Amino acid sequence: MTSTNDDQQSLQNEIASLERQLRDAKARLNSDVLSVSSTPANDVALHALLLLSDSALPLGSFAFSSGLESYLAHHRPSPPSASQVPSFQAFLRLSLSTLASTALPYVLAAYREPEKIETLDNDFDASTPCTVARRASVTQGRALLAIWDRSFRSHYTKSSKANGHTVGLDALMSFQALIRSASSAEDGFQRNAHLAPLWGLMTRILQVPVHDAAYLFLFSHARTVISAAVRASVLGPYQAQGVLASQDLQERIRSLVEEMWERKVEDAGQTVPVMDLWVGRHEKLYSRIFNS
Repeated sequence: MTSTNDDQQSLQNEIASLERQLRDAKARLNSDVLSVSSTPANDVALHALLLLSDSALPLGSFAFSSGLESYLAHHRPSPPSASQVPSFQAFLRLSLSTLASTALPYVLAAYREPEKIETLDNDFDASTPCTVARRASVTQGRALLAIWDRSFRSHYTKSSKANGHTVGLDALMSFQALIRSASSAEDGFQRNAHLAPLWGLMTRILQVPVHDAAYLFLFSHARTVISAAVRASVLGPYQAQGVLASQDLQERIRSLVEEMWERKVEDAGQTVPVMDLWVGRHEKLYSRIFNS
C-alpha cells in the first residue's frame, strides 16, 4: 500500500512539474508575440492606418452617398411605414461588390507597381462609364493628393527615403507634376487622379501592408454608405455602429479582398450593372441631400 501511495504521489509531482513547464512555455510564447507585434515598423503602419481610417480625414467622401439616396428614392417601402433597413442591407452588400470588382484591382495594382500610376489612372477613367461615379472618384482622389501635400508629405518623405520606399514616392511626385502641367494630356493620357489607384500608391508610401490597405479601402466605403444611411434616417447612430461592428461585414470585406487578390485590372468590371443606373440617376432626383 505504501508503495502504491508513493507511485501516485510521484505521478502527481510529475504532472505538476509538466504543467509548470507548459505555463512557462506559453508565457514565453506570448512574450515573443508581443515583442514581434510592437516593432517600430509595425507601429509606423498602424499609425498610418489610424490616420487613413479617421472619419475626420478630409476626403470629401461623406458628401456622396454612392448611389444610396437614389436607390432609396427608387425603392419605396410598402407599406410606407415599413422599415428600410432590409433594403439598405441589400444595397450595402451590392455596393461593396461593385467597388471590389471595379476598383480594388486598381488599388492592388498601384500598390504593387507604383510606376504604372499614370496608366492605371487612365485605364480606370476609361472603364468608368457612369459620370456621377467618375466625378466622385476624381473629387476624392484629388482630395487625397491635397491631404498628402498639406498634411503628410513633410512627415513621410524623409522616412520613406530612409526606409528605401522611394519607388512609390518618385511615382507620386512625377504624377503630381504631370497633373500640374498644362500639357499633361498631349501624349494621349488624361491625368484625372482617381481615388482607387491613388489609394494603392499612397498606402504603399505610408508603409501600410497591402492586405490592410485593401481591407481599409472597402471598410471606408462601407462606413461612408452607412453614414449616408444615418443622415437619410434609415439607421440610427447605434444601429450604424452595430452594422460596422458586425461579423457579417467583416466576413464580407475579407472575402472580397481574397476574391480580388489576384484579379488583374484587365479583368476588373461591373458585377452589378444596375448600380450604375442608381448612381447615375442621383443627379436627376427632384431634391437630394448629397452631391451627385
